[in-house]
Amino acid sequence: MALRRLRPGIGKPAVVLAALTLLLAACGEDGGGSSNSNGNGQTKLKVAALPLTDSAALYIARDRGLFKKEGLDVTVEPVQQSIQALPALAKGQVDVIASANYVTFLQADEKGTLDLRILAEGVRTAPHMMDVLVPKDSKIKTVADLAGKQVAVNILNNIQSLTLNAILDKQGVGRPVYRQIAFPQMGPALERGQVDAVHAVEPFDSAIQGELKAKVLLDGGSAPVQSLPISGYVTTKKFAADHPEAAAAFRRAIEAASKIAASDPTAVRDELPKYTKVTADQAKTIGLPAYPTTTDAARLRRLTQLMEKQGLLKSSIDPATLLAK
Repeated sequence: MALRRLRPGIGKPAVVLAALTLLLAACGEDGGGSSNSNGNGQTKLKVAALPLTDSAALYIARDRGLFKKEGLDVTVEPVQQSIQALPALAKGQVDVIASANYVTFLQADEKGTLDLRILAEGVRTAPHMMDVLVPKDSKIKTVADLAGKQVAVNILNNIQSLTLNAILDKQGVGRPVYRQIAFPQMGPALERGQVDAVHAVEPFDSAIQGELKAKVLLDGGSAPVQSLPISGYVTTKKFAADHPEAAAAFRRAIEAASKIAASDPTAVRDELPKYTKVTADQAKTIGLPAYPTTTDAARLRRLTQLMEKQGLLKSSIDPATLLAK
């Protein structure tokens, strides 16, 4: 089945824990790779990344030699949720997390569990880069019907519920009850009737629609969250301070790759089959996010204000203070 071919194979808690253990083991206990150089004099970096469209610029930079051009030797460590790699980042066992869900990392910074620095923006919302999907025979016909229903999100109290709540509030309708289900398991959960709807991002969004004939109830990138920054390339204050040249080089490479992604969506569609389970044919129709070529503190402020409004941040944050210099 096409849907099952898309699954990265991680879903159950034990398997997720095992994957994280392997990630930490691979990263070692002696800190990130940024303090080391390879035999060619390039600075070695370890980057944890999700198999999502959010990470496309990372892989474009790798495969088109943009990191090498900047004197970097980047190793990518796949994870299924950016939060899995947060402990490794805090301990210096990975240097950067790509496609990092801003909500998780802003909350960690506020709590003091992570001294966050944002190296570059990842993606912003765009039409149908994520959708609320319901079964083809669902009794849920309108957005108002979601009130009180069970909706799957990848992580509770995070970017998906944050944006969906904002959309529902604007439309004056009630909110659903959220259930945490990893992206790869959303299709099976919907098929089995374990949830009433799923809030899925690409490439899982298109896979669930194609395999289950699920219907799009709501565009997750619609007003008032259009063009909202949702993920980025994050590191720690210590890494940014100790390795400013490597941090700046990484940012330049990602921004160059994002320019390619923004101007030539085909470049992203060609890249997706290399690091996700998406086939070349499936990649042709996937809804892509927006790839910003610079980091905009004002746009990030929209996100932090929305988090404050919904109680996901206890106090105001000036995003400009979190941008790596």
